[in-house]
Amino acid sequence: MSTTPAGPRPDVPRRTGAQRKQIHFGAHFPGVNSTTVWRDPRAGSQTDFSSFVHLARTAERGLMDFFFLAEGLRLREHLGRIFDLDVVGRPDTLPVLDALAAVTERIGLAGTLNATFNEPVELARQLATLDHLSGGRAAWNVVTSSDAFTGENFRRGGFLAREDRYVRAAEFVEVARRSWDSWAEDALVADPGSGVFARSAAVAPVRFRGRQFDVRADGAQLPRSPQGHPVLLQAGDSPEGREFGAATADAIFTLHGTLEAGREFRADVQRRMAAHGRAPGDVKVLPGATFVLGDTPAEAAERAREVRFQQVGPEQAVAFVEQLWGRELPGLDPDGPLPAQDPDPEAVATRGRVQHAKDRVGTARRWRELARANGWGVRELVVEVSARPQFVGTPQQVAEEVDLFVQADACDGFILIPTLTPTGLDEFVDRVVPLLQERGTYRTGYTGETLRDHLGLRHPHRSSTATEETA
Repeated sequence: MSTTPAGPRPDVPRRTGAQRKQIHFGAHFPGVNSTTVWRDPRAGSQTDFSSFVHLARTAERGLMDFFFLAEGLRLREHLGRIFDLDVVGRPDTLPVLDALAAVTERIGLAGTLNATFNEPVELARQLATLDHLSGGRAAWNVVTSSDAFTGENFRRGGFLAREDRYVRAAEFVEVARRSWDSWAEDALVADPGSGVFARSAAVAPVRFRGRQFDVRADGAQLPRSPQGHPVLLQAGDSPEGREFGAATADAIFTLHGTLEAGREFRADVQRRMAAHGRAPGDVKVLPGATFVLGDTPAEAAERAREVRFQQVGPEQAVAFVEQLWGRELPGLDPDGPLPAQDPDPEAVATRGRVQHAKDRVGTARRWRELARANGWGVRELVVEVSARPQFVGTPQQVAEEVDLFVQADACDGFILIPTLTPTGLDEFVDRVVPLLQERGTYRTGYTGETLRDHLGLRHPHRSSTATEETA
C-alpha cells in the first residue's frame, strides 16, 4: 500500500460497469495496542460504552459490513511484569456486542472468541442469542491458542499441543453448527389451551465424538436464528490456518499488505476451497489496514510519520527489540544501534503476544543490515519493521488504492483499524466513502437485513445467495 495511486497495471484484471467488484469493509475497535495513538489528547476511553457506540454508529453511517472486536484472555507480560504500555482492560466481547445490537440497526457485530478455552454448545447458544437480538447480524471470529501462558487462566492449564489447536477448532465449529441446526423450523409449538410454548420432537439431540470433544447435548435452547449460522471469520496464516479458513470460514482476516502478497494469498485460499467443494465467492478475504489522510500527499506522509512515532515511543521500541532478543537489554539507547550480540533463539521475554519471527537470529541480522543501510537507530528501525499495512495519501488517492486492491483480486475489501479511539474512523467515512460510491464500487445503502446479506454469502439452509453478492 503506497502513498500514491498505483496507476494502470498490465497484470490487473480490467473490469468495467457491472463487472466491477463491490468493496467490503469491517471496522475494528482497536483498544490499546501498537496501532492506537492512545497518548493523543483527542483519544477517548477504550472501555466506556460510549466509545463503542461512536465507532459502531460511524461504521454504520459509512454502510460498512460489520463492527469487529478483538479479544484478550490474559494481560500481556514483559520481562515477568505486566506490560503497562498497553494495559487498559478489555470488556467482555459478547455483552458489548449484545448492547450494541440495541443501538445500531443494520451493521454486523463480530467478536473474537477462542475455540481453545470455550465450550461449543454454550458458545453456540451465546452466539445464537446475539443473532436473535440483532436480527441476524452476528459474526464469530474463530481463533485458537496453544500457549500455556494463556492456559494458566483456565482449568486446562494450556495442555493443548500446538498441532492440535486447529483439530480442536474444527471440531468446535462442527459441534456449534450441529447445535444451531438441531432446532427445525417448526420446532416451537404452543398448547392451544394454555398458550404455553413447548419444544417438539423436531428438536434433535446433538451427538459428537472426536479427538477433542465428546458431546451429548439435548439440542439447541433457541429456535434457529435469522442467519441460520452466524457468519464465521478466521485469522491465521500458517498452512494449517489457511486450510481451516478455506474449509470453514465465511471471511478471512489477513495481514497481507502488498498487491502481490494479497493476490497470492487469495489464490491459495481459493485453491484450498475447491478441494473442500466450495465456490470462490463462499469466502471473503479481508486484510487489516490502517489509514492516514491529508489534503496533499506530502501532508498525509508527514501525518503518517507523526502517527508512527506516537505509536512507537522510546519504551515501546526497546520492549520490541527485547521481545526478539528474548532478554532484558539494560541501557539500550532507543536512538542508538541494535545490540551487537545475537538473540537467544529459545528465550522468552514477552508472554501473551504473538511472536511473528520464526528465525530470530536471521531476523536480527536483517534488521542490522536495514539499520546500517538507512542510518536508523533502534526506534526508527522499529517504526519501519513493525508497521501495519496502511493507506497513506489524499482521500482520492486512498479511494483509488483501495479500489485497485479489490479489482485486482488481492482481496474483497478491508478491516479498517483506526489509529484513534473512538473518532478515528470519522474522516474515512466522511472523505473516502463518498469517493468509492462515486466510482460505483461501494454501496449507497444497505439492501439486505443480515450480515450474510451485506457480505453476499449463502444462507446455510437456502440454495440462493444473499442479496448483496457481487459479480
